[in-house]
Amino acid sequence: MAHSGKKRSYTKADVEKLKGSVNIEHTLAKMGAKNLRNLFATKPYVNTFGAYNGQQAVQHVKAGLDAIYLSGWQVAASANSGMETYPDQSLYAVDSVPNTVRGINNAFRRQDQIIVSEGGQGFPFAPIIADAEAGFGGVLNSYELARNLIEAGAAAVHFEDQLSSAKKCGHLGGKVLIPTSQAIKNLNAARLASDVAGTDTVIIARTDAESAKLLANDVDILDKKFIKRYGSPGGASTIGKTSDGFYEIQEGRGLEFGCERGAAYAEYADLVWCETSKPCLKEAKRFADAVKGSVPDAMLAYNCSPSFNWRKTIPGDTELADFQWELGKMGFKFQFITLAGFHATNYGIFEFARKYKEEGMLAYANLQDAEFAAEEHGYTSTKHQREVGVGYFDAITTALGSGSTAALKGSTEEDQF
Repeated sequence: MAHSGKKRSYTKADVEKLKGSVNIEHTLAKMGAKNLRNLFATKPYVNTFGAYNGQQAVQHVKAGLDAIYLSGWQVAASANSGMETYPDQSLYAVDSVPNTVRGINNAFRRQDQIIVSEGGQGFPFAPIIADAEAGFGGVLNSYELARNLIEAGAAAVHFEDQLSSAKKCGHLGGKVLIPTSQAIKNLNAARLASDVAGTDTVIIARTDAESAKLLANDVDILDKKFIKRYGSPGGASTIGKTSDGFYEIQEGRGLEFGCERGAAYAEYADLVWCETSKPCLKEAKRFADAVKGSVPDAMLAYNCSPSFNWRKTIPGDTELADFQWELGKMGFKFQFITLAGFHATNYGIFEFARKYKEEGMLAYANLQDAEFAAEEHGYTSTKHQREVGVGYFDAITTALGSGSTAALKGSTEEDQF
């Protein structure tokens, strides 16, 4: 079994029984998990933002980020298998995130091949933290999704405690929580998939209790005290239920509920994350203290969400610049802007399109000037033919005795760049 010391609801014998007779190596997932755990052990915190395709992820690495966050929201909006534009409500096909993980790792592999073929030392395969949503169903769905993410090369997976049939973005309304015990079963399912694969995948648990209004049922003892009741103090009371049969959660106790769930999940997950309604160090400290008070070695994750109006909430430049450092001191080892890839791409394209409409080729020349200036910081996409591997495939052509048809030599890129 993998060496993670977190709780499991199954035995080593169960794992061995499920492995089969052929030992299949999951090199990228295993390497990524090892590298990610090392980053958490050696850095104050790891920060990154959401990428939803290989080219974005490559730029993350070339700019110096250590890890890749793969957001289900961005996959829903821009990278799902159905080629649809969806809101974050688990509308896309379950293979969408595994396919995107595979695409990112393929982009890393191509960069590695290009660099080695040119005599370099290779390209870092940054560990990918992949969004498994609410698991798309029960424990079998969670197991299969985790298994597919591992086979695609994910280093970490995260599961949230929403009801999968009603799942939505953590910053939308109408969220329905599953019982705490069911969420733990989903975490165990992901851990079992990792143990069977032999990868020591990093398991991240997210709770949406801070802002959720509804609970799927009342079977869990931990959850019962947070259910809303109507009636006079000391008199008869009625449990609050909706027309859909969901239980209403008491107002004003969301963070407390999140703290209790986070502490329960920390026994089974490597990191715990509480989705919040605003960026607040005081609330973050309360969550950190509650979780670490129960599980001292717990690591934490924090969504520096683009759903927050950051300037409105934290006006000062110094406070904004220090925000992640302060979280790091509390034990928030993984910090990420879920949808920054979506926003940066859309804004960048919009700005260029606006200027191009007004200025024509002057706008593109200015873009090239900016690319040339960025090369001193590690940017390489100015030479777009090389960036996608023309030189690498020329090496294949030459090795096969057809070097006269090599494409890069004599190209305008070789001549002008």
